[in-house]
Parts: sequence; C-alpha cells; structure tokens
Amino acid sequence: MKKLGVLLFLLSLCGLLAGFSDVEAGSWYARPVDEMAQAGWVSGYSDGTFRPNRTVSAAEFVTLTARCAGIDPVQGQAEHWAAGDLEAALQAGWYDWDELPPTGERFDQPISRKLAVKILMKALLPQAQGDYVTQSQKIQDFVQLDGHYYSAVLAAYASGVISGDAEGNFRPDSSLTRAEACVMFQQAVAKAKKTTQPVPGPESISKPAVSAAGSVSQNGWLQVKGTQLCNEAGEPVVLRGMSSHGLQWYSQFAQAQAIGNTADFGANLFRVAMYTEEGGYLSRPEEMRQRAVKAIEAAISRDMYVILDWHILSDGNPMDRVAEAESFFGEIAWLYRDCPNLIYEICNEPNGNISWAEDVKPYAQRVAAAIRANSQGVILIGSPTWSQDIHLAAAAPLEGENLMYTLHFYAGTHGSWLQDRMDSALSAGLPIFVSEWGTSQADGSGGVFVKESEDWLDFLEERGISWCNWSLCDKAESSAALRPGTASDVLWTQEDLSESGQFVFSRLRGEGDLALEAK
Repeated sequence: MKKLGVLLFLLSLCGLLAGFSDVEAGSWYARPVDEMAQAGWVSGYSDGTFRPNRTVSAAEFVTLTARCAGIDPVQGQAEHWAAGDLEAALQAGWYDWDELPPTGERFDQPISRKLAVKILMKALLPQAQGDYVTQSQKIQDFVQLDGHYYSAVLAAYASGVISGDAEGNFRPDSSLTRAEACVMFQQAVAKAKKTTQPVPGPESISKPAVSAAGSVSQNGWLQVKGTQLCNEAGEPVVLRGMSSHGLQWYSQFAQAQAIGNTADFGANLFRVAMYTEEGGYLSRPEEMRQRAVKAIEAAISRDMYVILDWHILSDGNPMDRVAEAESFFGEIAWLYRDCPNLIYEICNEPNGNISWAEDVKPYAQRVAAAIRANSQGVILIGSPTWSQDIHLAAAAPLEGENLMYTLHFYAGTHGSWLQDRMDSALSAGLPIFVSEWGTSQADGSGGVFVKESEDWLDFLEERGISWCNWSLCDKAESSAALRPGTASDVLWTQEDLSESGQFVFSRLRGEGDLALEAK
C-alpha cells in the first residue's frame, strides 16, 4: 500500500477549497473539509463552490478508493474511463460482480451507501470488526440492511467511520453525496493512520531453518507447528505439486499415468479438484466420488501427498451445502483414517456476499469436526473473496490442531498487496498453504506472467510455504500446464508442456532438461 498521505489524493472527489462559498461555518462537514484543504490534500472547483449535495457515482467512488489503496488499474471489460480501476477493485474482492458488473452499465449510476461502506472498509480497514449486538442497536433502520453488508457496516460503525443521520438511520439503499463521501473518507483514513502498522518485512517472518521435501514414506504424518507445515518428526516440510482441473471435465489427467508424470517431474503433492456444482459432485455424487478416490489412490501409489479439494466456486457460500460436505468428508476421513497421505481442503474459494464470521467459519467448524471424528490429518480452510481474505481468518481462527488456511493467487492479477496481507497473517500466527496459484490472470487467461510468477514462488520459498499450481490439463488457456491435445496416458517431454507448464515443472524439478526418462 502506498503512503497514506499520498493516498489521500482520493479526497479530491469532494472538490474542496478552504472558504467555499456554499460551505457554512459550523456545518457537519465544514471542519473536515477545511482541514483537508489546508493540508493540501484536496482541490476545488474554479467557481469556489463545494456542491455538497451532488451525488457520487460508483465509478468516482471506486476509482478514488483504488488510488487510496494503491492498487494499479488492469485491463477492463468496458469502454469507460474508470474501467481499469473498477476491474482492479473487483479482482481485489472489494465488491462482487453482481453489485457492479464489469460490463459497465452501472458505473455512472449513484453508488449506494451500503456498497460504498463495503468498498471503503475492505480497501482501507479490512481487519476492522463490529459486534453484531452492540453495533446493530445504533442503527434505527437496521432491518433494511441486507445481511451481505452486515460485516462492513457494523465494522464501520464500530470504527467511527460512519454514525448515521440525525434520526440514527443509515439509509443503506440511498445514494451518497459529496459531503458524506468526504467525511466518510476522512474518518476512514484517520482510523487507518492509527491502526496501520508497517507491513512486516521478510526478516520478521518466522521461516524454517531447513525445509524438507520428499515423499510420504520419508516424512510420514504431517502436522502444523506454529505457522509451519512439518513432518512426523516435527521438521519443516514444503510440498509442491499440481492441481487437477475439474474431474467432470479433465479426469483423464487425474489418473495414474498423468499423476505419475508430475511425480517424475519432481512433485510430491497432487490436488484433486472435485467441483461441487457445474456438473460435479452435487449432480453426480457417486461418479465424482469414484473419480476422486481413483485419483487419491494413484497419488498414494506414487508415494505423494494428496489434497482432496471440495471445489466450491459458482456455489460461493459453503454453508449452503454444509450437510453434504460433512457427510462426504466424514466418509473419506474414515476410509483413509490410517493413511498419512491425505490432506483435506474443505472449501476451495468462498465468494459472493458472504462473511467469515457468519458463513465460512461456522461451516469450517462443522466440517472439521466431521473429519476429526476419524482423522487428525491436516485440514485446509478457505476464506471469503476467493480465499484471499486471510486477514479475517487471522483475526478469528478456528480452534484446533493441524489446521491451515489457504491463499489463492494468480500472478497476472495479484501483486504485492496480497503478499503484504500474507505476511501480516503469518505475523499474527496464521498457518498458510497456497493450494492454488496460476501463472495467468485470475480467469486463467493472459500471460504467461513469468517474472511475476518467479517473484511469487521466491516469496513462498523464503517463507517455507507449500503450493499447488493450477492446472494439470490441456485446456486452451494460459494457466494449463499441457499443450492442447496432449495425451494423458504417456510419458511427457518438454514439448508436451505449455509455456506455463515448462515454467512450473522447471521449478518442481530444478533447472535443466525436463525430458522424462522411461521408468
């Protein structure tokens, strides 16, 4: 994040000058306007007015918040002056697609107060929280607030960023004026100044003295000690490998020969991505279960660790299918109760209008209990915003042993801001496992971003963090490790690998000839 003083440029949204002709002394927004103008943080209109009651558009609000948070614009989908900043904010998880579609039809519409608060809190005060009972009592029209905005609004009230109108109403669906936006931004920035600590550098992060690699027969049962994944002897261990794509589409690359090929390239980990929706487990439970078990057995036969991934995606709230997840993982944990190979990833990428406290954490508690009835194996837990809101998990983790929290990134989309968030979570004592990352943009296209991928993998290596690359398939997209048409039942050579696959497999095996030798 850029220096906070520079980032206050966002407040130029308000169009301020000290001594505005239409700002009365003693008005509720006069003091913050004057303070910001005197500090040189804002500028105003040429006619000397402030225009306090003018409505703020979504594009204006999001763009200036993006500048405040220090994220760079990326290629947008719409022909609009703010498309790049809104796309970056969308990918950062400040709001959801249905709230501001990237196609641009709502960019110039007034932003609602509830959405503005959500965006501002996620951007500037992502770790702020508010007690439901205490803070909801302050909001006279709380019943009008959609539950998807509870966390952000309650945190904003608890932090003093907002306080409601004279009648105590928040008016969640009303538009936001320039005066209101100015005061809200000033309050958020002031709070951020008090609470933001320097992001810990690499020297402040606990790292393993030695990172063991190796197979299951060498390391045995895994355990979590502090923030580090360790082997049965308590020695730090790092796992690296590949993730399958959806078993309903590319199950041929989650079978014995393909998984064995990744082991020959140097992987000691394979991730079995069993989608729940999109033709996956929920529509074909027995078929998908059999495919998953077949992949698990193939990894076990090669002495590899294996992640069984409950791959929620379009079904963004894991709580919607908690009963099915409990049943599935309870059965698998019993089946593999004596097997040290298995790692349980219980919710791939929670997303949409959900919260850690109300949705993901209670889901994880229930599913973890179903696993713990039969197994002490490592459990991987996702977080909101496609497993990027690890700061929320760090503030309120689950109780228990051998729990880790997943972080997902794509090198063409996610940069240093997410690395900073990871370091902060590690410093707070949160064990992290990167169970999915790609060399492309977040949608699987673009790139390959080799330099950014190198930076990310070096970053993970310095911290002893395990990872799985997305994905082992021949799909015609940048993130796929194989060229289209590559056979799944033969040994692969370097010519079979895509640009992404060549880079990732070189990191698995080390520099040099990537051609496999027949076994």
